[in-house]
Amino acid sequence: MSRVRTRDTAPEMYVRRRLWHTGYRYRLSVRSLPGRPDIVVRRLKVAVFVHGCFWHSHDCPKGQRPATNREIWDAKLDRNVARDNDAQRRLTGDGWRVFVIWECALESGTADLLEGLWRLETLAP
Repeated sequence: MSRVRTRDTAPEMYVRRRLWHTGYRYRLSVRSLPGRPDIVVRRLKVAVFVHGCFWHSHDCPKGQRPATNREIWDAKLDRNVARDNDAQRRLTGDGWRVFVIWECALESGTADLLEGLWRLETLAP
């Protein structure tokens, strides 16, 4: 567990590089916002979460839960999902636009999922 990274993961770095090269400037892990989003573009009020499929229980092959110690893993991963939902609900309630980018979408090269993220100006309030 000590080797599990919470920031600067490969999917997060990909999204950050893509945003930076597109011309967007952002802040990382803003503590004052609920859920501490991975990437925040304040001027557009956009919060981006880059989720790992396993840790956030995505409905894909990478998000499959372990078969051993089922009770422990279920409790842990269910807490993660509940915390994610709460943070997203609070952010949208405060007027933020929330994007969740899944690890598997980046690995499969599904650029269509990211299309709205690269054109953030259309979302400006």
